[in-house]
Amino acid sequence: MFKSFFLNRRWFHWSILGSVLILSVTWYKVQLDVRINEWFGTFYNLIQEALSEPNSVPFEQFQDSCIDFLYIALIYIVVAVLLEFFIRHYVFRWRTAMNDYYVSHWGKIRHIEGASQRIQEDTMRFARIVESLGVSFMRSIMTLFAFLPILWVLSENVTELPWIGEVAHSLVYLAILSALFGTVLLAVVGIKLPGLEFNNQKVEAAYRKELVFGEDHAERAEPESLRELFSNVRRNYFNLYRHYLYFDIAKWSYLQGAVIVPYIALGPTIVSGAVTLGVLQQIIRAFGKVEDSFQFLVNSWSTIVELMSIYKRLKGFEEQIDLAIEAEKSAATG
Repeated sequence: MFKSFFLNRRWFHWSILGSVLILSVTWYKVQLDVRINEWFGTFYNLIQEALSEPNSVPFEQFQDSCIDFLYIALIYIVVAVLLEFFIRHYVFRWRTAMNDYYVSHWGKIRHIEGASQRIQEDTMRFARIVESLGVSFMRSIMTLFAFLPILWVLSENVTELPWIGEVAHSLVYLAILSALFGTVLLAVVGIKLPGLEFNNQKVEAAYRKELVFGEDHAERAEPESLRELFSNVRRNYFNLYRHYLYFDIAKWSYLQGAVIVPYIALGPTIVSGAVTLGVLQQIIRAFGKVEDSFQFLVNSWSTIVELMSIYKRLKGFEEQIDLAIEAEKSAATG
C-alpha cells in the first residue's frame, strides 16, 4: 500500500516531490485564509462605521475594500483548482504503483475471494482516501499554527466568560475543550463501525463473485443462491444503518451545538460593547478555524472508518503475498 509508491524510485518525483508540492501549496492556501480573516475585520469595521453615521464612508472606499477581497479570492480559486488537478494525477499514480505490485503477484493471490475487486477498486479508494485524509490532516495542523496565535491575541478582548468569570485567553481553551469533547464522543459512539464496514465488504464480495461466475457458467448464480447471498448483504447493510443512526445523532447534535459555543462565550463581551463588529468577526472566524483544526477526527470519522475497512482487506491481501513468497523461498532452499 505504501512501499510500492513511496519506496519505489520509479515514483520518486510523484511520491516525494509531489507530496512536498501538495503540502507547500496547502500552506499557501492557509496563508490566504489568514489574509481573508484580516480582511473581514477591516471590512466589518467599515460597515459598522457606515451604518452608525450616514455618508461617513465614501462609496469608493467601500468598493476598494470589496475589490481587495476579490483579488484574494481569485488567487485562492486559481491555486485551489490547480492543486485539485495535480492531486487527481497524484492519486492515480499511487493507484498505478499498487496495481503494478499486486498484478505482478497475481498468480499467488488469484484464489483469494474478491481478489479482482481489491486490485481494481480498493487500490483506487485507498489512494484517494489516504491522500484526502493526509492533506486534510496537514491542513488542520497548518491552520492551527496559523490561527492559534491570532486567536490567542484576539482572546485578550474577551474580558470574561458567562457563569465562570475572567479566564485569560479563554477562547483558546474553549476551542480545545469543545473539539476534545466531540472527538471522544464520536470515538466512543462509533467504535463498532470499522468492523461492521469490514463485514459489509465481505458479503458484498461474496455476492459479486457469484454474479461473475454466473456470467460464464450456467450452473452458477442460481436464483436461490443469489437470494441467500443478497439476503446477507441486506442484513449487514440494515445493521450498519442502525449503528450509523445513533452515530449521526451524536455527530450532528455536537456539530450544531458547537456553532453557538463562541457566541455564548462572547455574550458578556458583546453585551458590554467591548469589541467592534470587525473584531467580533475576526474572533468568530479565528475560533472556527482553530476549532475545526482540533475537530479533524470529528469531521473525518466516517471516512476513517471506510479507510480502516479497506486497509484490513488490503493488509490481508499482502499477507497472502508475503506467505507465498516465503513458501517459494523455502522450496528453493529446501
